[in-house]
Amino acid sequence: MSSSTRYPTVLFDLDGTLTDPLEGIARCIRYALERLGRPPLGDEVLRTWIGPSLRDSLASVLDGDRALVERGMALYRERYAPTGIFENRVYPGIPELLADLSAAGSCVCLATSKPQIFAQRILEHFGVADHFTVIGGATLDTSRESKADVIAYVLGELPGEARSGAIMVGDREHDVIGARQHDLPTIGVAYGYGSRAELAAAGAFAIADDVAALRALLL
Repeated sequence: MSSSTRYPTVLFDLDGTLTDPLEGIARCIRYALERLGRPPLGDEVLRTWIGPSLRDSLASVLDGDRALVERGMALYRERYAPTGIFENRVYPGIPELLADLSAAGSCVCLATSKPQIFAQRILEHFGVADHFTVIGGATLDTSRESKADVIAYVLGELPGEARSGAIMVGDREHDVIGARQHDLPTIGVAYGYGSRAELAAAGAFAIADDVAALRALLL
């Protein structure tokens, strides 16, 4: 491992950390709610839905009706899989950061609550999938859904030496809390969908306001 990288392994969140997915996610949620005969939600509300489990967020506006929530999830994916997944943009500077981390010897991994099958397609779409040693996400059957469970999966795919000294990078409190369950420190990114206050309260040991600041913390 090169001396120019500070961490042997870096786990990245996806939404709000590597890419800005608001357009696609918002359109797909509104599509699902419209099909269910429910009122649309504004961007201010939907911004808070990026990061946590979508299933849990839908439950909050569908009266906790699990059957209705599953119907909502199916409708969401009906639009998301062919269209919404690509209504997305990678944050400027992220492809270069991933490439440089990989070149410097860091084991770059993804740990997202988004279904792994979609996460893989997004990384391939933006041409950065090859920089990742492990791409970890949720399963469609909900057997692996929480951030802590996804992190456990990613760590389990790594050799012991790569797990030692690993760090999480994410934009929401769920990233920090999930990482803490595995004794991983977290760098919070305030350019995503969580505030500095949220990240600090959750226990992030450092907070980057932009990709340049994140780069300085990692390399």
